[in-house]
Amino acid sequence: MGAVREEEAEEERIQNLRSKATELLLREEFEAAAKLYAEIISLCRTNSGGKLRKVLCLAHSNRAEALARSSRFAQALIDCDEALKIECSHSKTLIRKGKILLNLNRYASAADCFRRAKKADSSDPSLDPLLERCRKLESLSKSGAVDVSGWVAAGFDAKRIPELGEYVGPVEVKLSDASNRGLFSTKAVDSGTVLVITKAVAVDRVIMPRDSGEGSQLVLWKNFVDGVEESVHKCGELNALLSTLSTGERESIPQVPKIDFFKPEAAADRLLDKPPLQRSELVSILDTNSMLEEDGNSAKVLGRNSSSDHHYRSVGLWILPSFINHSCRPNVRRTHIGDHVIVHASRDVAAGEELTFAYFDVLAPPSRRREMAADWGFECRCGRCRFEEEEVFEMMGDSAAVDRLEETMARRGLNAKEKGMLRASFWEAYEGVFTSEERKKKWRGKIPAAETVAESVAEAVGCDERMLRVLSSDSNGVERRLKIGRGIYGKIMKKSALNTLI
Repeated sequence: MGAVREEEAEEERIQNLRSKATELLLREEFEAAAKLYAEIISLCRTNSGGKLRKVLCLAHSNRAEALARSSRFAQALIDCDEALKIECSHSKTLIRKGKILLNLNRYASAADCFRRAKKADSSDPSLDPLLERCRKLESLSKSGAVDVSGWVAAGFDAKRIPELGEYVGPVEVKLSDASNRGLFSTKAVDSGTVLVITKAVAVDRVIMPRDSGEGSQLVLWKNFVDGVEESVHKCGELNALLSTLSTGERESIPQVPKIDFFKPEAAADRLLDKPPLQRSELVSILDTNSMLEEDGNSAKVLGRNSSSDHHYRSVGLWILPSFINHSCRPNVRRTHIGDHVIVHASRDVAAGEELTFAYFDVLAPPSRRREMAADWGFECRCGRCRFEEEEVFEMMGDSAAVDRLEETMARRGLNAKEKGMLRASFWEAYEGVFTSEERKKKWRGKIPAAETVAESVAEAVGCDERMLRVLSSDSNGVERRLKIGRGIYGKIMKKSALNTLI
């Protein structure tokens, strides 16, 4: 009799704990809920009678939900699997596991969970939309084919931001000429081709007063670092990914990770038991690799445009784009859409060519670019900078004398790429001619047409919005504008939307 009463008391205690844990879960106090579910699991295992097996299954399933909501995805998946060992067709657990896998960009595995859940409970209306999402995202992850035309046509409506998945295109990490690591194309691609689509592993945003000063920016940075540090301690997978990035210190023999390491389906193979990064090392990694944006496209795509007295700032970290080095003749650009970054070719890229971003304005004279590189803490030794050191023109101090530049380039027999690089260095002077009817008449016949100059610069140093401004509106310039437009915005929208955007 005493044993029965003791068993009843234990069941009552478990029931009370379940009620408290459910309340905490509903109040979104996930850490506290997870602790109570851990206590329930321990009690159920101690009293492993048949009646408690269902309770144990639910406790594992609910703790998985609490852990997932706390971004502890690896532990949450373990709990899902424990629940499914008890009841392999437990639909709630299958749906939860599928959503976790979907969040981790493991679309095929997520779809399998949703199909099993549908087989167990075909009446759940949420499953068909989830399966359709998996199908679309898995297709995108294989092809990189994303269409943002509707979003562009809607004026970058924040409510219509397209859902993007992870895509790793024809790229690999290799040692670069600068004795560090870089991202390289494994095959030839033409301008506008999407190479990488990836979501930020961490991002922080704020709209601040324009006169807020450096203090507000430091607060943004501190909040960002604190958030990443917390996530690293929760997630071994994130810790492993961040550990591949540079701290800014020169390594004698840099480790070169295989590209498969960064693909979502390789998540289970990552080293999850690596010691957490120390804060000093983490700060160095974030300082070296994070991207800071002010106003611009990211603000637009989130529906947060600057006002006269406020501006938008964000800081984020995207893993694979962090391997892309700077060049003054870059061949890729990035487009921010929500938390995702799309990296696409801004000019034709050869197989085996290193992918490079512009860390600063490459349509600037050599002296100004040297100053900007110094601000970034490096000296640029790209092919363009080395070429400009050798080709010292007598007109370098006179930014208006573009006719002398053209004459000198012709006399020295420079090729198209060399001409394009030098025109890019004096773009401001060319733009001043092409946007003034008076100057166009004065220099007509002495310098090439705007279309020729813009196209040569685009092919040499990649496409830029400013090139569109100088192109004439006659019918002969339409295809050139579209070509440059694809280099700027990528092949991620239909021709009609691209035309509207241009």
